[in-house]
Amino acid sequence: MPKFMELQKMNPLTEQQLKQAQNAAKDEFDVTHENIVYSETENKVFCVLNAPNKEAVEKHHRKIGLKPDWIHEVKTTK
Repeated sequence: MPKFMELQKMNPLTEQQLKQAQNAAKDEFDVTHENIVYSETENKVFCVLNAPNKEAVEKHHRKIGLKPDWIHEVKTTK
């Protein structure tokens, strides 16, 4: 499954919501969170997601009213 990294503003998300997203099951767009890194001070959230394509990541975020600043397909060393 391809991996994508995205950046968005943390506000209005909470740390608890990020933890819930991290542990959530695959959604209807076939998206799961592999890792979420965030800074409340910088108001930034970086997510690494497993998804079939970029459009699925966009739909995943749009469903909850979020729009990432950018989304890039990436590879990891894991």
